[in-house]
Amino acid sequence: MKQIQQIDQMILGLIACVLVLTVGIFLASPSYFALSFAAEDGLVEYGTAIALLVASIILLRNGFSQRSNGTKLAVGLTFFYALLFFFGAGEEVSWGQRIFGWETSEAMKEINRQDETTIHNIEIGGVALTKHLFGPVLTIAILLYLLVLPLVYPKVSGIKQFIDHIALPVPGKRHAVLALVGSLIIALIDVDRKWEVYELVFGLLVVSIFLYPQNPSQTR
Repeated sequence: MKQIQQIDQMILGLIACVLVLTVGIFLASPSYFALSFAAEDGLVEYGTAIALLVASIILLRNGFSQRSNGTKLAVGLTFFYALLFFFGAGEEVSWGQRIFGWETSEAMKEINRQDETTIHNIEIGGVALTKHLFGPVLTIAILLYLLVLPLVYPKVSGIKQFIDHIALPVPGKRHAVLALVGSLIIALIDVDRKWEVYELVFGLLVVSIFLYPQNPSQTR
């Protein structure tokens, strides 16, 4: 457990560095921020994809660890969570489309706002998934998970039992503090592609959460 705590501290330190770097680059050169630091296929975007992939792998490990003493529901849901984060990692880099240089199908071009092979950029009948689902709905769910759940989980027995029943790793207060600081920074800076950094911070946070959650029973 001590080694996991050390890794956790390193991840939290990395998040702090990302936030400090974000503010510094924004103040020094907003154009560099948008065109290089947080650019498409840049360091931030690939960092997010790697973080989400690592989170998926940790969830897979947790799922296999739970097979000996967890319920079938808990194990199944943990594997499902792992699949969701693997999906998120793939979507972040358009499933390697620009890495391997393969073309988007004509059918996908007709419904994808960026001519990519991604689900989150699909727009049908003027309804964009990014705006109506992956935007506000997902943002609210993430903020409730990161800011509210860490506080109510240890205090409300009904919520605690339900969360443990569905094998959801719970953020600690340290995660809530970093999520709040990150949210305030992103809200205060005014620069293009700032939300790419927000995604990176979230990706690193979930790696820390899944590795060392408030309810450690979900990791073994």
